[in-house]
Amino acid sequence: MKPKWIKILVLVLMISLLLPTVAHAEGEGNIDNGGGGMGSGSSENYWNVGDEGVRITVVRASDRAIVSTPVDFTNKTPPGTIIHFGKVSKLQYNNGASLTPHVNGYTYYNPGETIPRIISSGSGQASIDEIKRYFCSEYIVMRIADVTGMNYDVLTNGQYKLLLEPIAYLTFGGTKYAMTAMEAALFDQQLGGGLRSKMVSLSHKNLPLAMFLETPDLGYPAWNGSTTTAASNTDIISSLGLGIVRFNGAQADPPEASTVDYEYRVNTEVITSVTVRGGQADPDHPVTVRFTIGGQTYTVSGVYYPSGDSQLVWVHWTTPVIPQTMTIYVSVTGSGSASQGTITAKIVDLSGNDPPNPVADDRNNSYTKPSVPSKAQNTSASWGIWRPWWHANWVWISTGEDTGYWVDEGWWEFDWISYSASLSATMSIVPDAKNPTASGKSMKSGYGINQTTTANVSTNQSSAVTDAQTAVTYFPEFQYKTYWRLLEQTQSGYNAKFEFASNKYSTYKRRTHFTPIWFPDGSYTAYTWLIDCWTPAGMLSANLTDSVAIQGNLWSDWHIAPVKP
Repeated sequence: MKPKWIKILVLVLMISLLLPTVAHAEGEGNIDNGGGGMGSGSSENYWNVGDEGVRITVVRASDRAIVSTPVDFTNKTPPGTIIHFGKVSKLQYNNGASLTPHVNGYTYYNPGETIPRIISSGSGQASIDEIKRYFCSEYIVMRIADVTGMNYDVLTNGQYKLLLEPIAYLTFGGTKYAMTAMEAALFDQQLGGGLRSKMVSLSHKNLPLAMFLETPDLGYPAWNGSTTTAASNTDIISSLGLGIVRFNGAQADPPEASTVDYEYRVNTEVITSVTVRGGQADPDHPVTVRFTIGGQTYTVSGVYYPSGDSQLVWVHWTTPVIPQTMTIYVSVTGSGSASQGTITAKIVDLSGNDPPNPVADDRNNSYTKPSVPSKAQNTSASWGIWRPWWHANWVWISTGEDTGYWVDEGWWEFDWISYSASLSATMSIVPDAKNPTASGKSMKSGYGINQTTTANVSTNQSSAVTDAQTAVTYFPEFQYKTYWRLLEQTQSGYNAKFEFASNKYSTYKRRTHFTPIWFPDGSYTAYTWLIDCWTPAGMLSANLTDSVAIQGNLWSDWHIAPVKP
């Protein structure tokens, strides 16, 4: 094993000023925690202190790809009949993986060195310092490398991170379950708040608050909310129940420099959302949200959610045709408050940046082949709506020996209705039909190419999801920047189609892009960013590429000879 620079946690470094010895660590932990007392359970719904573990997933830092099957570490020996949801990480759930229960086959590892307390309770608090030291130690990182099948030197070379998620082994409804904080929130949504109603201190407080981020990383924000009260399903899904270990100087996500909340394209159907929380919103105490956009007010009434939770509220509107920065004002009437009172939306125009006219004597002797870019991609999203219903509870009120009356002392219950959307897409570039010597996907440089892009959207709430409306193609001769082509949508709807717009430099006004005559032999790869499929949970987008093979140039198709005398 080659020697490595030893990383020292900032907190440990501070302690070293006071103590004569220091505990060194192999990784650097981006983890904090909270929690508190658990309250009392019942014979059907309870959790015992120490019935816990940690799910560990190896993630490639550059693109947040999962490179190992998640593994569960625990000090316990969970029963073989425990119900679990498979080895699925928070990243995978956020990318659209479904919550599926399994009755048998739960696998786990006892790491050999006792895991410190992870979940706080009334009998004692977990120590974030001990948790950091443990999961950043060389021994445990080597153990993780062993059970995930990764080479230790590769795992710790700075290109990978460990995603940690606390697990609770709990009894709910008389049945033993294993679940992460993310799974608890998703399960509670499926049950319409049923888990929260029985085990809120564990499922929505101490389990999700067992780990959260100090700084943003892997697309997750630092948690700045309460560390002592129960969290909503929305907050757990987006921000809680995770820690991250970095190696060899790997950095967390850079801070966002932009003050823009949304970036939209001109003349585009979009969705703008806020989260409303506070108190309980039901038909007796309704909440109404108003969005004021460009002088027009959109009203969303009948917003409901149970106490301690929240509701995503959105408006579907069309952006103006002129680029500008807009301020959207949000107001709430009723017991709740919005996550934002003002929203800044930047409206941009991507048209008018077509490549210049190619000419036969173009040269680029300094050309180097660029890497194909990869912009933000999100091909699935999920959200939901709380639906209240009245739970009747008739009570007899006696007014005498044989007299009285019935009173309904019931209450509002809530069902969670889940919605989702997914985007799939294809891209194809081929030599233009006017190319006289092309064969299949092989052609000479200087001739044109045609492109077809398809975008298919699937959703169970069509009123809240737009079709994919924008496709932008970038080219290697411009280093995938400087110039691009905004494709024309030739077929709209959830099965949209995009092609190049008519090229003003084409003799036949064809939908074509001319490859430069100087382009070297080899692969010519065009890159398309498909965007503007809007949902309440954000924009769906996709990175697409396709290639043709360049062999020779169009000059070789010309033959010059003297005229016969």
